[in-house]
Amino acid sequence: MKLEVLHKDDKKVVFVLESITPALANMLRRYVTTSVPTLAIDTVEISKNSSALYDEFIAHRLGLVPIKTDLKSFNFMEDCKCKGKGCNHCQLIFTLKAKGPCTVYSGQLESADKECVPAYDKMPIVKLDEDQELKLEASAVLGRGATHAKFSPALVYYRGYPELKTTKDSDVKKALEEIPKDVIAQKGQGLEIKDVLKWKESYEDVLEKHGVQVTANKENFIFYLESWGQLEPKEILLKAVDIFDENLDELEKLVKKIK
Repeated sequence: MKLEVLHKDDKKVVFVLESITPALANMLRRYVTTSVPTLAIDTVEISKNSSALYDEFIAHRLGLVPIKTDLKSFNFMEDCKCKGKGCNHCQLIFTLKAKGPCTVYSGQLESADKECVPAYDKMPIVKLDEDQELKLEASAVLGRGATHAKFSPALVYYRGYPELKTTKDSDVKKALEEIPKDVIAQKGQGLEIKDVLKWKESYEDVLEKHGVQVTANKENFIFYLESWGQLEPKEILLKAVDIFDENLDELEKLVKKIK
């Protein structure tokens, strides 16, 4: 197995994972989207709302605000020592108070933990007109994407690494004329991809039109992971792998009990 990072920043990582099976590639994708926990607002108590939106609309919008998550500081409510009653180890309280005329943004949510705040300040919640008010208290908890999409930490997808195959009937010259030179280049009598980050599916139609066959490798995959902002991409991947290891250990214990 080999991993090569093609691009990385605070929110996105693109990498090639070689010598794996399609099942393993899909496992990684599923664990990222459904198993890695994050904080999200789960309950909202609205004490004053004279805006044009119903309480339910505002609560729904608050639930979709990505919250920066410190996984070391919070427990799942069902695993907490408070037994789900709610404490500062399994529950994060936000307060919001605003009066119009103004637009209420996610950045106005005041967190009890200064490290766990909305990932984006300018997500609009509601617009308040003159003399309209909004006052609420919200509670965020740890959850997983398998329970609700609002807990999912990232958009992640993959595809087989594209491979180009030419024959004696392939018009390599015409293909090179229609596709940017920084994307593909001639290699011997064939073609190779120079920069897979610039590769577009539309190029496949161009190549096939000129007799160049494009296939997806079934052992080498390009992964694209873009964080919603709760966790950094590297932390998301490491946590997904840790959870997979834990599940394998649990499976091993169950198998050993077989007589």
